[in-house]
Parts: sequence; structure tokens; C-alpha cells
Amino acid sequence: MAHDAVFVAGATGYVGGRLTPLLLARGHVVHAAVRSPRKLLARPWGAHPNLRIHQADVADRASLAAAMQGCSTAFYLVHSMGAGGDFAQADRQAAANMSQAAAEAGVGRIIYLSGLGADGVTGAPGLSEHLRSRTEVGRIFSEGPVPATVLRAAVILGSGSASFEIIRALVERLPVMITPLWVRTRCQPIAISNVLGYLTGCLDNPATTGLTLDIGGPDVITYEELFHIYARAARIRPPLILPVPFLSPGLSAFWVNLVAPVPAHLVRPLILGLKNEVVCHDRRILDLAPQRLLSCEEAIAAALAEMRQGGAATCCFDAGAPCAPPELGQAAACPAEWTRAGDASFAGGHVFRADYAATLAASPAQVWETVQRIGGDTGWYAGNLLWRVRGLADKLLGGPGHSRGRRNAEHLVEGDTVDFWRALAVEPGRRLLLLAEMKLPGAATLELRLEPVEGGTELLLLTSFQPRGLWGLAYWWAMWPAHGLLFPAMLRNIAQAAGARLAAGPRALAAGPRALAQRPSA
Repeated sequence: MAHDAVFVAGATGYVGGRLTPLLLARGHVVHAAVRSPRKLLARPWGAHPNLRIHQADVADRASLAAAMQGCSTAFYLVHSMGAGGDFAQADRQAAANMSQAAAEAGVGRIIYLSGLGADGVTGAPGLSEHLRSRTEVGRIFSEGPVPATVLRAAVILGSGSASFEIIRALVERLPVMITPLWVRTRCQPIAISNVLGYLTGCLDNPATTGLTLDIGGPDVITYEELFHIYARAARIRPPLILPVPFLSPGLSAFWVNLVAPVPAHLVRPLILGLKNEVVCHDRRILDLAPQRLLSCEEAIAAALAEMRQGGAATCCFDAGAPCAPPELGQAAACPAEWTRAGDASFAGGHVFRADYAATLAASPAQVWETVQRIGGDTGWYAGNLLWRVRGLADKLLGGPGHSRGRRNAEHLVEGDTVDFWRALAVEPGRRLLLLAEMKLPGAATLELRLEPVEGGTELLLLTSFQPRGLWGLAYWWAMWPAHGLLFPAMLRNIAQAAGARLAAGPRALAAGPRALAQRPSA
């Protein structure tokens, strides 16, 4: 049976990355708006015949309108918290763009996934900035020219969700928790499978048009109870939780950032929102889109099972376009979400490099199997303690730190996180390019390139750094001696892990730490 074409804004995000293949499986033609088409093509369903990939951005109304042409319904699964800065203003403008673009494209309805909170309008006293922003976006859609369905959810439980990753890190790493009083705030978590069920249920039921509906699971519990439920599902000792009145949510967000893999600019608004009770008061959705709701324990068990079976299908780190700053000599320029450096040459505008090569007596395919396992539980093949110390320093500075790990221990696709790096290019048997996402006074990439040579493989480790100002210069020169020890050791240990004899090298390719010649072409 033929289905209408639908549009998904946020197709590479946590929810959108699961909804899109579900819609494809149901027979829909899906128009997916992404900033990096390569990233979507790397997904297992990226070559589906019913998938239409459009390069578009919620900040660009014209690109949205062009991508939505021919679609009857649009899903809006975007928020700007992960980008840091004034996310409320960014979300406000993006929602206005989406509403107007949908009208221009003739879309019949927008379905928006919002956040639970008090029933008041934007500016309601006591609501956190995050929840106020979600409420405001819902109001913009509800009052816009295109009819909207707004679904309001609280904590989403699923492998890779920001809330789940915070809960998992806290319970598994802290035997004793000293928490603010928000730990006794009531919430109504919902399994990611039920969120997807409600999104598709609203698509199927036109009676949901124009409604704002609360969605949640069957359990209304406190966060303290949720921590204990996780411990029971994971079969670990529950933490001792000591709520105290003097620990502010802001200070709590700082400590959570140190423990959890979720970055500070995402942790802080989530933690500040925990003071607000998030419980469903409107239960109409139960009749409009009926389904079996998973309990918190069932949802957590399902999330843990998915992780054991090869990693999360999507995770909260997925959002973001995998492309490097143009200053680093990559092929495509990117949105401002990536680190950008544009200093004049007198302030350190040159691209600094430290490049090394080794010849391995093995085929590129054999070496690639080792290369693509880098990071996560495998480690970085040299100086793992130094990498962890660098990750701790990054956490203290508000960066993602070293604890994000990898989605899958054996395979990488473009857009995956690798500790505090992100995969920009993954070409099996040929090339892995990583962009640094840690806090840096500049922009950095690390590339492992494999080139077939007579009798084996030339393995190149190519790094670049675009410093920002004097601090960037100081950082590069302080780290260069360590790079001279670390990078050759990485090549030697990759050869050993691949079971390959080191036929030559490692050797430095650049004439010095400030060589400016172009890298070898791919």
C-alpha cells in the first residue's frame, strides 16, 4: 500500500535517526533534511530507495521549503541545546523558519516532540530555560499557519539518550551520591520505543491534528527511585543517595558533567530542568494512539540489551554535521557548530602539522580492521593514560571528555563519536579522518590513511592544528614534544595489534613541527 511522503527535520539525531528507518519500513517516502548528506548515507538504511536526502538547515527557511516539497506531514525533531550558546533564541528562530517553510511547501501538518513541564505558557514561573524553550517552540507551531500536533515527553529511556546516559553514568560510577533535593522530584519517563509509537500513531490518526498531548510511560516516580530501578535492571548495587538542601542544581550539573559522557552544554539545561515536576496530566493520547507502554524497568532492560548486542542504534552525540573547518584544508565548509579558527598569520594562522608514516607487511584490509577499532575500550594504541588525563582536563573545561566512547566497538561510520573526537570520513580500507571536539584553542584533525605499496601497506598518521591566537600557539608548542613520542608509538602498536611486521619506520614526514606543505593527496 502506498503511503504519503513525509519530511523529517533532525533525521540524524537521537529520535529522528530511529524514526526515519521506521517510516521507511512502513512504506513511506521520507524526505530527510540534514546538513551533511554523507553522514546519512553512512547509516545502514542510507541507500533505501524511498529515502530522499536534502541538504538543508533549520536556520535557512528556503532550504527547508525546498526539501519539504511534496510532503503531507513534517516531523520536527530538532533542538539547539547541543550547540551551546543561546539555544532558546536559536530554537525560536528555527521554529519560525520551519513553520513558514512548511506553509510555503504546502505541508498539511507538523508533528513536534516537545518537553513536559508546567501547563503554563512561555515564561511560566519556575520552569527551567530548557522547558520554557520547548514550550515556546510548541506555541510557535500551534499558532503558525500549518496545523500542528505537539507531543510533550519527559525523560526518554533508551540506549544512547542523554537522560539514559546520565543515569547510567551516575549509578554505575558513584556508589554514594550527594544530590540536591531535586532527586525527589516526580517524573514520568517513557521508553524510546513508545515515543516512536506515539509519533507514528499521530501520523496515522488525523484526529490528533491541532492537539497538544502529554506522553509518558506507566510509572510516576522520583529520580531517586529511577536510579534504584536502573541498578536493579543492571544487576548492580544501588547507590546510597543523600539529598541535601544546600547543593544547587548548577553545582550539581558541574559534577554530573565530570562523571557522565554527556557534554556540559547539554548536561546543564537538563539538570536545571530536574527541579520541575514532569508528569502527564492530559491522557487523551492513550485513546488516540493506543499501544503497550513499557515500565521503567522494562525500558532500561531493553536499552541495556541493545547496548550488549552491538551498541545504540542512535545516540545523543549523533547530531551535528561531520565536516571539518575550511581552515584545515578539508573539502567542504560547515556550519558554525564546528570549531573554527581564522586568525591572521601573525596570530598563528598557519596550519601546524605532525605527520608520520610506517610500512607494514600486511594488506590494507588487514590493517584497517585494527585502525577502525581505535578509541573506546580499545584505546589509542599508545599513551592511554595520557589520553585519559587529557579527557579529564577537557571535562573540567566543560568539554565532552574521554568518556563518550564509541557506538560500536568494531565498526565506525561517518558522524560517530570516538571519545572526544568525531569521525568526519570513514573509507574502509583507505582512510579514517577524525575531528577533535575537546576544548582547544584552535581546531585539530587526526587522520589514519592506508596506501597499498609493494609488499604491504603504507600507514600514515597525519595531524593538523589551526591555532587560535597566542594560546593556540602555546598549546601547539607545549604538545609537540609529546606528539613526537606518542604518534610513532601509535604506529608501532597498530602494527603489533594487526599482527603485521613493521617493515620500515615509523618516520617523520614533515620537516619540522611547523611545516606548511600540503599533505599527500588521498
